[in-house]
Amino acid sequence: MQFTEQFDVVVVGAGHAGCEAAMAAARMGLKTALFTLNVDLIAQMSCNPAVGGIAKGHLVREVDALGGIMGEITDAVGIQFRLLNTSRGPAVWSPRAQCDKQAYRLKMREVLESQPNLKIKQAEVAGLIVKEASGSGLQASGLSALDPNCDSGDNGEEVDVPAARSLKPEASRVCRGIRLRDGRTVGASAIIITTGTFLNGLIHCGEQQYPAGRSGEPAAVLLGESLKQLGLRGCRLKTGTPPRLDGRTIDWSRFELQPGDVDPTPFSFRTRRVAHHDSQVPCYIAWTTPETQRIIRENVHRSPMYSGQIQSIGPRYCPSIEDKIVKFPDKTTHQLFLEPEGLNTHEIYVNGMSTSLPVEVQLAILKSIPGLETAEMLRPGYAIEYDSIDPTELERTLETKKIAGLFLAGQINGTSGYEEAACQGLMAGINAALKVKNEPPLILDRTEGYTAILIDDLISKGTNEPYRMFTSRAEFRLHLRIDNADRRLTPHGRRIGLISDAAWADFQAKQSRLQAMKQLLEKTKLTSMMLDHIHAVGTAAPGRPAEQSSAAFDLTNALGQTCAQLLKRPEITIENMVPALRELDPGFFAREEIRANPRESVAALPSEIRNELKSIETEIKYEGYLLQQQRAIERLKKAEQRAIPDWFDYHSVSGLSREMQETLLKIKPRTLAHASRIPGVTPAAVSLVHVYIEIQAKRRQQAVAL
Repeated sequence: MQFTEQFDVVVVGAGHAGCEAAMAAARMGLKTALFTLNVDLIAQMSCNPAVGGIAKGHLVREVDALGGIMGEITDAVGIQFRLLNTSRGPAVWSPRAQCDKQAYRLKMREVLESQPNLKIKQAEVAGLIVKEASGSGLQASGLSALDPNCDSGDNGEEVDVPAARSLKPEASRVCRGIRLRDGRTVGASAIIITTGTFLNGLIHCGEQQYPAGRSGEPAAVLLGESLKQLGLRGCRLKTGTPPRLDGRTIDWSRFELQPGDVDPTPFSFRTRRVAHHDSQVPCYIAWTTPETQRIIRENVHRSPMYSGQIQSIGPRYCPSIEDKIVKFPDKTTHQLFLEPEGLNTHEIYVNGMSTSLPVEVQLAILKSIPGLETAEMLRPGYAIEYDSIDPTELERTLETKKIAGLFLAGQINGTSGYEEAACQGLMAGINAALKVKNEPPLILDRTEGYTAILIDDLISKGTNEPYRMFTSRAEFRLHLRIDNADRRLTPHGRRIGLISDAAWADFQAKQSRLQAMKQLLEKTKLTSMMLDHIHAVGTAAPGRPAEQSSAAFDLTNALGQTCAQLLKRPEITIENMVPALRELDPGFFAREEIRANPRESVAALPSEIRNELKSIETEIKYEGYLLQQQRAIERLKKAEQRAIPDWFDYHSVSGLSREMQETLLKIKPRTLAHASRIPGVTPAAVSLVHVYIEIQAKRRQQAVAL
């Protein structure tokens, strides 16, 4: 077939997944095209203009460590930064940033347009061009919703849809390009679909409903129908968004101020200082009232979720305001956050008030909240239903099992959130590029990152609700911290070509610096003068709790111990040791701005130095737990190495129920460890499979010998 244009990789959809996928493929040296319905809305933050949060911040750090761009963009346009969960252990510390919505979109487009090998195209993708892997002709199913009746094969013959559909669903097929609505065809060796909520999107606001991908944007109906014709299992999911308000009509004096961190922690390991370091804007905390609850209860029957108008499943962990009232009837108040959408707009996002109630009910709800009585609504909240693909249809590379060369990433795989989309987009872009280059794929295991956990959960378990990442999903979360994401993943990014020489040199210098400081702490014996410094700093530290007062700060038995031994005490932090460490290793602090008062600098260390010191402290303080987890990680890796061969026949395993056989055949686990994580697959079943792998292998050897 003659294509209008030819690329190595084509990415469909320019949301957070699509941007990462396109950048990765282009930076790996491949000729890449990014197709979007509107180039002015690249990386549009259609819900909350914020990046990060609990566990989501971990994902952004991992994207950055591999060479992705979300972290750097956020550091450039973030208008408020907060490090969450610092009152808890370091495993759950997570960065979060409120972004300037318009600036994020513009900055992302600027970065994409400046990337060599990447072309941005505005056009509607109507279908995929799929061939049989044998190359004997086109597999017409799903080629185009515009012209579903026929298409030309390589030999010029027409292949009709009924004939194509008669082939087995598992027939090996390969995706060779896309068809645009205007009739043009674009060829590619790999296609990545990242359509977000646009596939057959349907918006609900009260009794009203209308097709849309987002408010004011058309749905991708043609492509949605095309994917259905390809035989990929799908489902309908739902998400929602709250109303936006005019900040000039809000009584801000009625709300609790929520400022950003004084010295923000950047998302990117390559960022030294965030752009709006000294000009952060506050957010505010609001509360619903019993009157809010009454209004919602009286009108809940008008919500599409409860009237039966919406049949699909929404995100359990980001419920609508009406969901909160119905499911938690005893709770009379609910927390809301008023968050600015940018520096050059008065638009305010009401975080926590996602709703699909009628507009007049939304207005009544707002007026029931103290401080919002006179607030004007700029945009109403709404719910949106959309098509997604069952992620058990995917390999670990995010390539579809049934169609070679076709990758899926983002909300189309059943996830929710910008961060979950970005990490999938990056991995899909990397693996699509590696496939085109005929190089081995990059497959991370669950011990290496939350990115791997997300992908493994999706392909092993599927999802019947929008999937959201939590730190509790990780077996080894103390090992998977935000501070060591670069140590875990940057070598992978370097190997595949996403980490520049300068970034790699900085990474190596940092690792050497951390190792040297850790060794210094482990070998340096405490002197009486050092203990005096530590005691003085500890008792003078601002905000120190009463239980850590000078009376509890007993250092009498510490003389002669190493700094590392002292640091293992729960009441001692590495900040206590800063004056001593500055004398022992002045080079480590050479990046610090000179301050007149050394003691003041203890409390106000620059974020770069402070975070490096906290990383060292974590490695020392939790050494026993980390060693214990490392042994468990090694056991898991051994289980992961017990591969299930492609030729393995589950039907011949005596003792496996028919239901178990169907489940294993559907997922086709690659290892025994993978099989053990599939819902419904028992340890006994895994043991049976293990035994029968040996039995079937011997039978195959005997058959070959004969």
